[in-house]
Amino acid sequence: MNHSYANQSAQEVNIVTEDTRRSANYKPNIWKYDFLQSLDSKYDEEEFVMQLNKRVTEVKGLFVQEASVLQKLELADWIQKLGLANYFQKDINEFLESILVYVKNSNINPSIEHSLHVSALCFRLLRQHGYPVLPDTLSNFLDEKGKVIRKSSYVCYGKDVVELLEASHLSLEGEKILDEAKNCAINSLKFGFSPSSININRHSNLVVEKMVHALELPSHWRVQWFEVKWHVEQYKQQKNVDPILLELTKLNFNMIQAKLQIEVKDLSRWWENLGIKKELSFARNRLVESFMCAAGVAFEPKYKAVRKWLTKVIIFVLIIDDVYDIHASFEELKPFTLAFERWDDKELEELPQYMKICVHALKDVTNEIAYEIGGENNFHSVLPYLKKAWIDFCKALYVEAKWYNKGYIPSLEEYLSNAWISSSGPVILLLSYFATMNQAMDIDDFLHTYEDLVYNVSLIIRLCNDLGTTAVYILYKFCCLIF
Repeated sequence: MNHSYANQSAQEVNIVTEDTRRSANYKPNIWKYDFLQSLDSKYDEEEFVMQLNKRVTEVKGLFVQEASVLQKLELADWIQKLGLANYFQKDINEFLESILVYVKNSNINPSIEHSLHVSALCFRLLRQHGYPVLPDTLSNFLDEKGKVIRKSSYVCYGKDVVELLEASHLSLEGEKILDEAKNCAINSLKFGFSPSSININRHSNLVVEKMVHALELPSHWRVQWFEVKWHVEQYKQQKNVDPILLELTKLNFNMIQAKLQIEVKDLSRWWENLGIKKELSFARNRLVESFMCAAGVAFEPKYKAVRKWLTKVIIFVLIIDDVYDIHASFEELKPFTLAFERWDDKELEELPQYMKICVHALKDVTNEIAYEIGGENNFHSVLPYLKKAWIDFCKALYVEAKWYNKGYIPSLEEYLSNAWISSSGPVILLLSYFATMNQAMDIDDFLHTYEDLVYNVSLIIRLCNDLGTTAVYILYKFCCLIF
């Protein structure tokens, strides 16, 4: 449904004149329509699909050829880091299940038991894939007080300590061993960078880059697709580079990039045809950025629909957020919120034109997504949940607008109880569930089973967002004091 709202009449007189409205002074959109439409790549041609399939088959054989546990662990790890896991998930799972047998029976291969690097890597991969594994073996590499890594465990190899640090970030609540391992690893790596330390001279540039990277942010906190190029450069510098794996990585990356370019071209046409940019010019125009967020969530080709839906949702999250936070008067927000809550066109009559356009466009996009997810038979099973998520989002933003209007400062508990909803996390996670599971009848079970997960993820989104905006605000106030 590509409806244009730009030509709708605007006969009513807004109670707030345009020159009294606030502005965030957002920078103009840098991604021009003509530029996006000009994107092109040869890697969307069929001949590359045949090359890809051939290389995938060849890499599958590496799981049989590699002899040691360490080689197979590193192969599985590199496959994931290079963005190839979707081709080898069965092979990786079968290998990890065979490793898990050793762990459960306490009959671990000697190389796993006595090597910090292998033990940490093994633990990390098993836990990342959801296997029930305890971190007990990692305690063997700490001293009696759990404070210092035994030097005999890593012989001053920075890569071993990096692997321990990465593993420690997968701790569960109450796993003191991993908390101690994290502190030890951080201290060991930071000591290696001390100007008075001689350890830094023992590490190659490759290892130093890994150390810096790990200290900045653990790998599983990073967006996997955006890390692929960095890992490619790291892999190319390894001693035993497999040329087939490297070729497959480059081919896969370019082919996915070509598909993503086609998708963003389609979405830019949709956004242009929607015709609301001019009427809602106060809001952030961030199509490409929204698409990149969606691609970060799910970059594999099979999730094309997920990316399309998420992009559209994120665009409207930004628009509605800007209506509440910046452009609308407080008096306009109550009927605006009520229009969403009742989801009825009759409620739009008293709204200013820009709000009518916003509500109409969001309703159409929501109906479109619900139909594409549920089809003709399950459309009415999906739509109520999407509607409720949007309504809750708008009501949470209205609560924050009331606080701002009254100059009210909520308690931390009161703020957080509303902030996790206004983060837009519930809207995005609900859509992600529908898009990946496509089982509308199980949604009640999802909402109950994953209630804590949705809450915590949404809260993290909000707090990260607040950290960013707070830093900007503090800098702004500081500059005002100076100048």
